[in-house]
Amino acid sequence: MSENVNQAEKQEMVHLTINNIPIEVPKGTKIMQAAREIGIDIPHLCYHEDQRIKAHCRLCSVEVTGRRRLLAACSTEVWEGMEVHTDTPIVRDTQVAILQLMLANHHKDCLSCPRNQNCDLQRLCSRFNIMESHLPSVVKEEPRIVTNPAIVRDPSKCIRCGRCIRACKDVQGIAALTYAHRSSDITVTTAYDKPMERTDCVLCGQCSLVCPTGAIVEKDDTDAVLDALQDPKKHVIVQVAPSVRVALGDAFGMEPGEIVTGQMVTALKLLGFDKVFDTNFGADLTIMEEASEFLHRLEHGGTFPMITSCSPGWVNFLEKNFGDFTAHLSSAKSPMSMFGAIAKTYYPEKAGIPVEDIVTVSIMPCTAKKFEAARPEMGREGRQDVDIVLTTRELIKLIKYVGLTFQNLPESDFDSPLGYGTGAGAIFGASGGVMEAALRTVYEKYTGKTLERLDFQSVRGFEGIKEAEVDLGSRKAKVAIAHTLKNARILMEQVQRNESPYDFIEIMACPGGCIGGGGQPIGTTNAIRKKRMAALYEIDRNLPIRKSHENPDIITLYKEFLGEPLSEKAHELLHTHYHKVEKEYTF
Repeated sequence: MSENVNQAEKQEMVHLTINNIPIEVPKGTKIMQAAREIGIDIPHLCYHEDQRIKAHCRLCSVEVTGRRRLLAACSTEVWEGMEVHTDTPIVRDTQVAILQLMLANHHKDCLSCPRNQNCDLQRLCSRFNIMESHLPSVVKEEPRIVTNPAIVRDPSKCIRCGRCIRACKDVQGIAALTYAHRSSDITVTTAYDKPMERTDCVLCGQCSLVCPTGAIVEKDDTDAVLDALQDPKKHVIVQVAPSVRVALGDAFGMEPGEIVTGQMVTALKLLGFDKVFDTNFGADLTIMEEASEFLHRLEHGGTFPMITSCSPGWVNFLEKNFGDFTAHLSSAKSPMSMFGAIAKTYYPEKAGIPVEDIVTVSIMPCTAKKFEAARPEMGREGRQDVDIVLTTRELIKLIKYVGLTFQNLPESDFDSPLGYGTGAGAIFGASGGVMEAALRTVYEKYTGKTLERLDFQSVRGFEGIKEAEVDLGSRKAKVAIAHTLKNARILMEQVQRNESPYDFIEIMACPGGCIGGGGQPIGTTNAIRKKRMAALYEIDRNLPIRKSHENPDIITLYKEFLGEPLSEKAHELLHTHYHKVEKEYTF
């Protein structure tokens, strides 16, 4: 504490004025951040607080006394005595001209745009009272690119800000998107302009999360859900991922990270779902199989390190980039897919409903889950286990479509028998959560002892790569956790060189894990991700049962249907295999 105080005391401060308001900020602060300190939001589009400075769009131009040219607020550091003006005639004229130029090269079909009322460009045009473009349109007629089940691109909506490129390259280390051509012909595209799924893209959706317009969006499946809900012959059930309940409230004016489990269940029931179940149940089931698989490899020999496989973006990444190492992946399906398999086998028997009448819907924080649900391995007898996947953003659309006042809804409980999850299942949504949940079960199953402290603090947090060592008595298990594919590549290159010191690795494709997934609400930042992460640990802490193997519904499922973990039936329904995907190019 005292060291931090001393550092703060030593920090050099700079004094300036913004719009004649005096302000003191640390040296190195950009004008954009300094303005925010006094409540001024300088217009911007290419700027994103989690990305490195681009200064492409120049919309954040401001006037500084003594400077002949306008300066970009996002990239210019303040200096002592600086006088900044954010709202002079020349600043406004410049910003309006930039917006007019963007509109001239932008399809203005806002009413039918997926980002209508949630678009940064639309919001800025409204702020500047720009009702129409005064420049001739130069927008090129380019069709929407819908070639995969997860991501849709609309080049006519792209403003070339570069946010998607930075998310793909700097966060994920992939660079599936890049600039092509020059000057007025510059575009954002893929290598050789191929469909995204035929590039290095893993469909994680981080590009769609930072896109300020409707140029990159999730594939919208809300109409398919409404059709199913309005079909009286169908019994429509829904499962909800653990991270959705700590992100959904953002869209309804609630505090980031607010836990809205009860309101969310009520909303889904009001939407018309016949049963509302919890993916936390599937997470507990995943732990039962994955922990048993790890113990089996320890006791009988197997490929190490074993690596988790519940993040579909990560699985896609491994199949495309480290395809010779699929044996390291756990064969246990993800919580969503395990739930789907049980929902199409055990549940119809239990509920007395023909399986052909059941429609399974999943609410996920992830665009890649749409791809996972469509994989041929995730079904049987010509029937997929999960019929439709909606992202958190699509659920928000449905709630708004029905007209629910979400924040005022009463709380409801999940339905039985697939609606009870433990604290271990709840933390699946945070980086390190799967590993912590697995370790709680691995320790007790391996040692036969009760774990005295359930919290594995060393696997928690936002650090890119974390590691821990767990004493199992007769041996120690060394584990690692990584989030973002840039960090995953570091661990996989160790495996590739046969230098990995770990027994068990958890990898999540998205920053912070599912709480930062590509299907989460627009506006998600790392600061918000950390609040959602804390909320999941709060849910875990407050639940009466925090270990997957103590979930009473899971115990009943094995007793009535599956037999035991890794049984023949469990293998048939709950395990799968992955395969190498040949890349179309390498550079």
